[in-house]
Amino acid sequence: MSIELLAETAQAMVAPGKGIIAIDESTGTIAKRFASVGIENTEENRRAYRELLLTTPRLNEHISGAILYDETIRQSTKDGVPFAKYMADNGMIPGIKVDKGAHPLAGCPGELVTEGLDGLRERLQEYYKLGARFAKWRAVINIGDNMPSGTCIESNAHALARYAALCQECGLVPMVEPEVIMDGDHDIETCYEVTEATLRSLFDALYQQNVVLEGTILKASMVIPGKTCDEQVDVEEVAESTVMCLKSTVPAIMPGVVFLSGGQSDEQSTAHLNAMNQMGNLPWPLSFSYGRAMQQAALKLWAKDMKGNYAAAQKTVFERAKENGQAAQGKWEG
Repeated sequence: MSIELLAETAQAMVAPGKGIIAIDESTGTIAKRFASVGIENTEENRRAYRELLLTTPRLNEHISGAILYDETIRQSTKDGVPFAKYMADNGMIPGIKVDKGAHPLAGCPGELVTEGLDGLRERLQEYYKLGARFAKWRAVINIGDNMPSGTCIESNAHALARYAALCQECGLVPMVEPEVIMDGDHDIETCYEVTEATLRSLFDALYQQNVVLEGTILKASMVIPGKTCDEQVDVEEVAESTVMCLKSTVPAIMPGVVFLSGGQSDEQSTAHLNAMNQMGNLPWPLSFSYGRAMQQAALKLWAKDMKGNYAAAQKTVFERAKENGQAAQGKWEG
């Protein structure tokens, strides 16, 4: 492991005005996305769709890298260029989702823990050979009656830290993602408390596992009320609460924080990121690692006419990347 190389990659992932596109949906998840717009879920359609996203002209102006799925990192463009090589040749860093999904946490009804540590070292070594230079692991923290429990938070933090240590051993930058889920009627204060407790536990676990923070990226959820909460708040309150929570938990030595969109609309996710960056005096870059918020509009266009709308769909991807790139610098004008 070269700490210098890990740090260099991490810094490149959050270069000014650039963020990460998440195209790591599992076959089951992308089946739902395809079904919603009437596309058949075949391997070729999945490959063609990911090619549309990754080969968007000038995408590298605002996108530093992409999180790929196991199937995708083994696929190629229609011209036979492996996606990871295409990305590297075009100034984007290939990443890979490596967790095996969230499963019920024994003894804690309604709570989840992410699995996938068994055999992870060997999988990481293979992904490195396939061209990946960073990885992602997502933990799921639900808010509800008597949830989350300390057991749930600590179990997920421990798994994230073990994954991160293995990544760095294999030369990959770990992206640690403890997602506090938006579903529920909880208010913003409750989300703040849960997010703060989750991040404190995560950084304690990373320290215990000797993870080098200079070579790690945090993928965070925003501090925001639950979807069915009666008290919705304005953009500024989400931005202020999120930044305050991060400042109280995330060490300044971290290369950067990227946000997930987590069920927000395209415009909400961009507006919140923009407002945070307009606050100034931040210890780390704040950028994005959006999936649905980067793709949904393009997917709908492509589904209507896969050949005829190809260029228009790519233009939509570029525009979303540009808007979020501007928001990552506090320069988005809405």
